[in-house]
Amino acid sequence: MPKSCLECGEKIMGREDKKFCSDGCRNAYNNKINKDSNNLMRNINNKLRKNYRILSEINVEGKTKTSRSKLLSKGFDFEFFTSILHTKTGNTYYFLYDQGYMALENEYYVLVRKDI
Repeated sequence: MPKSCLECGEKIMGREDKKFCSDGCRNAYNNKINKDSNNLMRNINNKLRKNYRILSEINVEGKTKTSRSKLLSKGFDFEFFTSILHTKTGNTYYFLYDQGYMALENEYYVLVRKDI
């Protein structure tokens, strides 16, 4: 029994386990499946990406110190992060994937990068 493409419905020729008639159909199908489903998700993901880029740009060495005003001037939004790490010493780090920050005194922050 001939199989049909999951994207366009065309008849598939070739391997028995093939699901798509072409690379174009495979890409179109996967793009539809993996796209952000609504504006809320898209906006949050954009803010997370922007915050990550800002931390990566400032924290080139893996550990550095910067001011709150510098982060804000680049458009950093402290409301958006991916995880929180509470250390045994009582410090709290906020992370965007592998890039993190912790508040210090006088509106300064230490930026760190986790080795994955």
